[in-house]
Amino acid sequence: MIPVEEAQARVLAMARPLGTEDLALTRAVGRWLARPVAARADQPPFDASAMDGYALQGDPAPGDSFAVIGESGAGHGFAGAVGPGQAVRIFTGAPVPAGATRVVIQENVSRDGDRITLTAADRNDNIRPRGTDFPAGATLSPRRLRPADLSLLAAMNVASVPCARRPVVALLMTGDELVMPGEDPRPDQIIASNGFALKAMAEAEGAEARLLPIARDSEAALRQAFALAEGADILVTIGGASVGDHDLVGKVARDLGMEPAFWKIAMRPGKPLMAGRMGGAAMLGLPGNPVSAIVTGHLFLLPLIRAMQGDPAPLPQTRTARLALDLPATGPRTHYMRARLDGETIAPFDRQDSSLLTILTEADALLIRPAGDGPRQAGETVPYLPL
Repeated sequence: MIPVEEAQARVLAMARPLGTEDLALTRAVGRWLARPVAARADQPPFDASAMDGYALQGDPAPGDSFAVIGESGAGHGFAGAVGPGQAVRIFTGAPVPAGATRVVIQENVSRDGDRITLTAADRNDNIRPRGTDFPAGATLSPRRLRPADLSLLAAMNVASVPCARRPVVALLMTGDELVMPGEDPRPDQIIASNGFALKAMAEAEGAEARLLPIARDSEAALRQAFALAEGADILVTIGGASVGDHDLVGKVARDLGMEPAFWKIAMRPGKPLMAGRMGGAAMLGLPGNPVSAIVTGHLFLLPLIRAMQGDPAPLPQTRTARLALDLPATGPRTHYMRARLDGETIAPFDRQDSSLLTILTEADALLIRPAGDGPRQAGETVPYLPL
């Protein structure tokens, strides 16, 4: 068995660049920007008024009077210039006329026909200088694009962006005991469930996930199933990678040319995890127990998907909380305990069996107990991963 950190490093070493595609902004949310994109213009593109009021020169005082010579609105600026003793009615976002050095807010002005008189002082110039937000040539660095990023790109006058291609993930559930939801299982069968969580998790990270038909426990069925995964960037098998008489995934994969990276990790749940490269795809053989498959999906599959899209820090980021109760020492494997957060404290559930999906749905964190960790007392700071 190898440590979790070493296994994660070996999985990430299997990541391969996927190439890029240009996407319109309307299709780019959630996608990874592949390279820096530069602004094509200053923002704002001119000195703009930050308030509704009057544009004028100098540093006027209460009682000063000015002649109103025109108006500047958003989309229709004032074409002339402002001289001494003159003012231009101006609205928020409109271009500041040539010659004006400040905007006096309308609340500090009284108007009589075409003349205004200042009624109160205003220490601010209320002007947003050209390029205050960003200058032409400013860049947006590679990242997973959020809605705010798309707004910024639009303001930069960028209509389409180079994005990493979405990795294709083929998900293969294996086992004679499995039937799909909605079917009638025999007394010795169960409903397949893991693939649905992993598909949703992969898609939430930007992948294109394909759920393949269930593969039965025979070498011929597995060979046929592997053929259906042709073209995938990541092949994920679920179940069949342990050491039982019917656990054939590893054997068939090696017969088909898989180059193994490791098998078995010093962790719980999820010890019987296999990884390697198979043709052009990275392969992960996840355990069949539901919680084991989902936890290892968080720790290995999702980082691999992020890395393939260009994320420079793809591993899940740990946080800390105070332990709500005493815990005994751990054994030789790192334990990812399903836990519940309550403000700044964390408490693991009493039941940690890897078959209990109900506990996982109630958990919002995985409390990390490192291998060989000693007893912990309530109030100590411990690491966890948010779910």
